[in-house]
Amino acid sequence: MEATSTYWKPPFYLLEDAVEWWVVTARDVKNVPGRATTDKLDAVWLAKLTERGMLRPSFVPPAEIRRLRDYTRLRADLTCERTRHYSRLEKLLEDALIKVSAVASSLAAKSVRDMLEALIGGERDPKILASLARGRMRAKHDRLVQALAGRFDDHHGELARLLLDQIDTLSAQIGRLTTRTGELIAAIPPAQGIDADGTTGPAAGHGKNAPVLPAVDRLDEVTGIGRGGAQAIIAEIGLHMSVFPTAAHLVSWAKISPQTIQSGTRSRAGHTGKGNPYLRGLLGEAAAAAGKTDTFLGERYRRLVKRRGKLKALVAIARSILVIVWHLLDDPAARYHDLGAGYYASRVDKNRKMRNHVRQLEALGYTVTLTQAA
Repeated sequence: MEATSTYWKPPFYLLEDAVEWWVVTARDVKNVPGRATTDKLDAVWLAKLTERGMLRPSFVPPAEIRRLRDYTRLRADLTCERTRHYSRLEKLLEDALIKVSAVASSLAAKSVRDMLEALIGGERDPKILASLARGRMRAKHDRLVQALAGRFDDHHGELARLLLDQIDTLSAQIGRLTTRTGELIAAIPPAQGIDADGTTGPAAGHGKNAPVLPAVDRLDEVTGIGRGGAQAIIAEIGLHMSVFPTAAHLVSWAKISPQTIQSGTRSRAGHTGKGNPYLRGLLGEAAAAAGKTDTFLGERYRRLVKRRGKLKALVAIARSILVIVWHLLDDPAARYHDLGAGYYASRVDKNRKMRNHVRQLEALGYTVTLTQAA
């Protein structure tokens, strides 16, 4: 069956237990110029291509993973919607000449929420508002006083109340979805851990000597991936890596593998492709988070960004993370061990590096004599 929008889902779901269904990409079956395109002729053409082994089935996860995917994708959509409401709130505060976002790192901070609630309640004194700061934000009292000296009136308060209520509603819904997602994953046998005595189940695998950790815990150990990200990755690629024979197959399916286009003696880099937007977004966030850490992935990002730029470096780190995920899911007993930020430095050939530096200095007209340091 040709994968067209969501029209393939009803017949696939009804008959997936009775027959072996293949959902194929339309790009692979319609790339023939001059061929008539009617539904009947398309069906005949699909049958002929399948008989000749010219088609590959698309990845359709099992029903339990599809249900899990519905929860994680809705959570991602609601999170984006909550971010939009925060943007609207910031725009409203800018209209009221309230520059608190220039002092606080986020409008979601508890200190900022207390200040907004006081503004909505009628408080206008910037010193009193700044005194509501908590923790490290107390050290920014003078800057807060300047940022809160605006023209916040009643209509700003009414609109801010509506936006905050929307944000609270979305946060509650996101929390419910996260809890439900955890329950669904814990109920899937391949995602469960194994205790030292061989016991398995939703609560197994959390002991100190457990040979197999739950799937979410194994992915949570990877730099840049949190528990929410681990849940979403499982929902997008499933738990059975037999669908992807190697890590390269998974990376290629996710469209984050490098592509080379060659014509004669000329070669150029191609686009990676679109791929799964939810999975790409998760891997991009994980790569950005890993790039800021003092770990192997962070050092790899810093080495690549000098030569290839930020975007390509992030794609490269996302690919590395997905390769790690494949190995962790393919072998349940595997654990992630960070190689450390000094991994590359420890593998440098010191003699070769020394000769390169000497050669460069000699090219500048210097005579170099090396003496071993004490």
